Amino acid sequence: MPTMTSHRTGQGAVRTLIVDDSVVVRTVIERILNLDPAYNVVHKTNSAELALGYLADHPVDLVLLDIELPGQSGLAALPAILAARAGVKVAILSGKCEEGSAAAIEALALGASDIVSKPGSGSFGEQFSQALIERLNRLFDQRVLTILSAAPVVPPVLQPALQPLSCLGIGASTGGIHALGQLFEGLAAPLGVPLLLTQHLPASFTIYFAQQLTRMTSLRVKIAETGDILAPDTLYVAPGNANLQVRRGLYGRVMIQLNPERTPAGNLPGVDPMFASMAEVYGAGAAGVVLTGMGRDGTVGARDIVAAGGWIVAQDEASSVVWGMPGSVAGAGLTCALMEPKYMMDFIMRRGRINA
Repeated sequence: MPTMTSHRTGQGAVRTLIVDDSVVVRTVIERILNLDPAYNVVHKTNSAELALGYLADHPVDLVLLDIELPGQSGLAALPAILAARAGVKVAILSGKCEEGSAAAIEALALGASDIVSKPGSGSFGEQFSQALIERLNRLFDQRVLTILSAAPVVPPVLQPALQPLSCLGIGASTGGIHALGQLFEGLAAPLGVPLLLTQHLPASFTIYFAQQLTRMTSLRVKIAETGDILAPDTLYVAPGNANLQVRRGLYGRVMIQLNPERTPAGNLPGVDPMFASMAEVYGAGAAGVVLTGMGRDGTVGARDIVAAGGWIVAQDEASSVVWGMPGSVAGAGLTCALMEPKYMMDFIMRRGRINA
């Protein structure tokens, strides 16, 4: 694997805009980032309006955005900030948007790439500095794409489905909540099959995440529980402390089985065990969607689905916050299509009913 010397190989340091109402916070964050050669703070401001003015005329890769700002709040300005500069990533840095909160889920659904809790005044120590850089590196460090650095992406396999769709599994991580919103916007008619969803989130997010999903889709949304009998047009959400798996029970009915064991890669919940169980239960009737996310979770399970005769659709690189998970399945030659999430449901609907 080639040695990477920058977080953005061939593109220089990550151009960063800091938006916070506190001059002390702006100064401290600038000092933290400027100690890392991978980041370059190009501007600081205390309001969303001024940030939008700067974005209109200057290239920016990353915006660190506070929620509480004078005038327009950071949350209200988030969609406009994302629209102002194509490809910009926004990380919420706020003491009022803790991980697991409703505000955090809303920010992620609106398109924020990550949420970082801002410590209280006087608490910006070395531990916070290291944690901040590590979180931001997840969004820009291409070393996570080891499989793609070693081999080109294999073109999608455009073969017809072997049998009608029986179950759809969806896996996502970093940037996934916003991608899910686009995915479900494209669902114009019922699929007629159960849907399983594994999004990498802590357990504290689960309730708010499920509530947000109910606003994204007309599907019935349920946090998965062991023993649930799968029903069509119901979205079963993996809790943050267990893998969502399926098994065939009495009278051939398919039910949920939660597994609290971490995957070999350390994921919990994991996409791999969900996909693997789908392949075992549904065979060629299984299909998977792999959305934006860091790492390679989903590739092993996608291989099981394809081996069973099923198929995989993955998010394209241009629309992904991090093209780790979808890029991995694409690099392994397991996809039948690469596209933006907003086009996926129409494709799945047509392909899943091809032999119905």
